[in-house]
Amino acid sequence: MKVYLVGGAVRDRLLGRAVLERDWVVVGARPEELERDGFEPVGREFPVFLHPETHEEYALARLERKVDLGYRGFTTLFSPDVTLEQDLKRRDLTINAMAETPSGEIIDPYGGRRDLEARVLRHVSDAFVEDPVRILRVARFAARYSDLGFRVAENTMALMRHMTDSGEVDALVPERVWQETERALGEPRPDVFFETLRSCRALARIFPEIDALYGIPQPPRWHPEIDTGAHVMLVVRYAAKIDAPTPVRFAALMHDLGKALTPRDKLPSHHGHEEAGVALVDELCDRLKVPNGYRELAILATRHHASVHRAAELRPATLLKLLETVDAFRRPERFRELLLACESDARGRTGLESQPYPQRDYLLHARDAAAAVTLSEEERQKLKGPFLGERLREKRLEVVAAVKKSSCPPERPR
Repeated sequence: MKVYLVGGAVRDRLLGRAVLERDWVVVGARPEELERDGFEPVGREFPVFLHPETHEEYALARLERKVDLGYRGFTTLFSPDVTLEQDLKRRDLTINAMAETPSGEIIDPYGGRRDLEARVLRHVSDAFVEDPVRILRVARFAARYSDLGFRVAENTMALMRHMTDSGEVDALVPERVWQETERALGEPRPDVFFETLRSCRALARIFPEIDALYGIPQPPRWHPEIDTGAHVMLVVRYAAKIDAPTPVRFAALMHDLGKALTPRDKLPSHHGHEEAGVALVDELCDRLKVPNGYRELAILATRHHASVHRAAELRPATLLKLLETVDAFRRPERFRELLLACESDARGRTGLESQPYPQRDYLLHARDAAAAVTLSEEERQKLKGPFLGERLREKRLEVVAAVKKSSCPPERPR
């Protein structure tokens, strides 16, 4: 029995990156041998075990055989006769198909180290086309390593296009699409994830609402980049640049979906795109089973980003109504996330990345001032039922009006 460190731990160590988790492959062993040594079996479809002390995953070397469409359409073969090279060959990319011996020797039968140095994401074998999840994984690795200069190899991109055109990509299940998307949103360049999917024609199949934004013009006065799809990628990129939480990045991705529905004779104006986009966000979230927290923030950003941009123009009553509508008093942290998504929208425009966005501080000031309002004991004794709420709102309105008078920012382009 031989044990090797494999996959991401080997890759990231060679790149000089922090190793966050370690996976191991065991060659020449049977399941009962690991169980006898105290390993806990956790694999459902193939033998994976947790180390009794470190709780790291140890998997028996295995082969896979394609029997049906989709990433679940495999049978797994394992035995003590499966070699390390055979196990590594079933992996997606050469940079993930390296192993390391206990003495530190790198075993690299498929050129992973060479591709690391060349900054290339390349498939290991033609078996790559058998698993559509690999399209998402390649796009995610591109999002992770883009800033290091990595690119997808041309022959790998050709295989990804073939998988899209053949319909293999349509076998992806919603849960796995969202799992990979959520992880990609957390990478340094989530925009590259979606651009890579577009390059292999998979964006239109997986995220048709996003793909439909490309080619939709916007007023150059407010959007020097003009193209809506390009704008949304800039917005997502900016959200990642400021290290916004992944729900904010998702909201940034969703906020302009309604622009794809603008009648052609109305372009490049997009009056009413905010409300039109809400149904598209709901449809996408239903289809991919997106968690409610992501959905709720995305809908808020879609529906209200224009109002946030126009905060300086809002009358005190309208401003207070906005704070109430987005539940800013009960959910202040989510309100801050909404403002981050709107700031990303404002700065995700060619040449405007460093433009001030005073709306965020202004609205936070108004929210905090209004939230601090309380009723006196006399008011509480004198007023009953709904009159208490009405008086509280009156006092909040007075405070918001004072904030507007003292610190209203200049108007902001839409």
